[in-house]
Amino acid sequence: QVQLVESGGGLVQTGASLRLSCAVSGRTFSTFLMGWFRQAPGKEREFVARITWSGVMTYYSDSVKGRFTISVDNAKNTVYLQMNSLKPEDTAVYYCATAPGIGRPFQYWGQGTQVTVSS
Repeated sequence: QVQLVESGGGLVQTGASLRLSCAVSGRTFSTFLMGWFRQAPGKEREFVARITWSGVMTYYSDSVKGRFTISVDNAKNTVYLQMNSLKPEDTAVYYCATAPGIGRPFQYWGQGTQVTVSS
C-alpha cells in the first residue's frame, strides 16, 4: 500500500527558506509521478510542482517558478520541495501526492504539513 508522509513545515519570516520532505513507501507503477500541492485557508487546493522518479519532467506553477525546486532521492524514496524567498501568500498546508502518469489523477495523498510565512 502506498503511503506518503510529509515533514519539514514550520513558521518562518518573509524571505526565508524551508525544505519539505515526502517519504514514500510502497512505490509501484502507480507512483510514477510525484507532486506537491497546497491549500490556504478558505481557498481551494492548488498545484505547486511535479516530478517523475527519474528526476525529469518537472513542472511548476507560475506562482512558485524560480523560487521553489522539486527533487527526488530514489535511494531514500523521498521527494523534496525546496522553497526559497518565501512570501506570506505561500502560507498553506502543503501536501504531496502521487499519480500513475502525467495527466492522470493523483490517487494517494499525504496528511499535509503546515507552512506559515509571517510578514
